[in-house]
Amino acid sequence: MMVKDLELQGISAAESGDLPAALQHFSQAIRILPQRASAYNNRAQTKRLQGDTEGALEDLERAISLSSGVGRSACQALVQRGLLLRLTGRDEEARGDFERAAALGSEFAKQQAVILNPYAALCNRMLSEVINKLRNPDVSEMQ
Repeated sequence: MMVKDLELQGISAAESGDLPAALQHFSQAIRILPQRASAYNNRAQTKRLQGDTEGALEDLERAISLSSGVGRSACQALVQRGLLLRLTGRDEEARGDFERAAALGSEFAKQQAVILNPYAALCNRMLSEVINKLRNPDVSEMQ
């Protein structure tokens, strides 16, 4: 059986809610072709859905390492790891992952990096206030 077929079966199992079967398919794909980053990404997603955050992070580390931090698999792994890091309150590390994924072309990661950037958040808030004042000038200011 082809590794890609095993991954597709794993995705199908996960989508139908059979996480143990999905985990089994992804693990089998990894045993056959341990240098394939996407299988680690998929298994990480399954582990996350099962509540195994540490296991998910380990698989994402492996996917990022195998992909040398470039390409679609790296981008997906960085976004997933960024989300997990945010969930565990590690915002600074998450921002680094989102910035790297944004550089690889992820619009979602770009938005997350901006949200987590304290300077950008401050600038956005100040800009919003200025725009609101321009849109709704106070009557007292117009006299």
